[in-house]
Amino acid sequence: MFEVLGFYKFIKIRSLKKNKVLLQNFLINKKIRGTIIIADEGINGTISGKVKDIKSTINRLKKMFSIKDFDNSNNSKSSFQPFHKPKVKVKKEVVPMNLTLNSKERNLDTHLDPKEWNNLIKKKDTHIIDTRKPFEFNIGTFKNSVNPDVNNFRDFPKYLNKLKKEKPVAMFCTGGIRCEKTSIYLKKKGFKNIFQLNGGILNYLKKIKDKDSLWKGECFVFDNRVSLKHGLKVGTYFMCSGCRKPISPKDKKSKKYEEGVSCLNCHDNLTEIQKSRFRMRQKQINLAKKSGSKHIFQKEFK
Repeated sequence: MFEVLGFYKFIKIRSLKKNKVLLQNFLINKKIRGTIIIADEGINGTISGKVKDIKSTINRLKKMFSIKDFDNSNNSKSSFQPFHKPKVKVKKEVVPMNLTLNSKERNLDTHLDPKEWNNLIKKKDTHIIDTRKPFEFNIGTFKNSVNPDVNNFRDFPKYLNKLKKEKPVAMFCTGGIRCEKTSIYLKKKGFKNIFQLNGGILNYLKKIKDKDSLWKGECFVFDNRVSLKHGLKVGTYFMCSGCRKPISPKDKKSKKYEEGVSCLNCHDNLTEIQKSRFRMRQKQINLAKKSGSKHIFQKEFK
């Protein structure tokens, strides 16, 4: 069993390139996989490994960056290793929005726990915003929520500028970090009633029982589990190897679906050269399975 840890912290970080190398080597030594992003404004990541190694990594991160506690973190379990390899990336921002966030700007009074969130979004005058990408929204979301339909988070402010400032705004995303910046942006634009789901959808699905839930569908995650349900159990979606978009069991019944090659979303857009290359990759995966070994792109879990 593997533990999956998602976390972020807004804090001033120096010596980014040096810390990248040190952190990358540590992850390799501890057999930790996943992605960690470090920037001047903070750190953001999702990693997976054995419980004791995740604990060691948390201690290492806190010591390396002088962190007492993460701004937010979430834990879940996986019966397989959901990442292919460890990655440490240096970026200008932990979430690209052309807005650097100072940790002192965060207003924790607007961070609602799941029960408080339910009470807020039940009110008719609340504008509920799903800050994630359209394909994530299509897999699952909260009842009556609106998705701005932007594929690049940098374009998100264009949508926010259209909102009425006097109306309560309730925002949510997968783990909470995308809403952190959006909240600050709206505050600077004169919005007064800004709220966000603390810990994001993952925290909600972990703490709210199905019978009390206002969530519909599943939650997309950026690892090989693809989607999660209540209790953070692995969902029903698969990942298309052609376009790297989630597909449902129903989608797999399409004539345009070919394992490891294409789905109904990308079949008509892929060239024959691409399809041929993907078929060769899938052939190697199948041969690896028959021999009892593993291929780097093998989806061990489905």
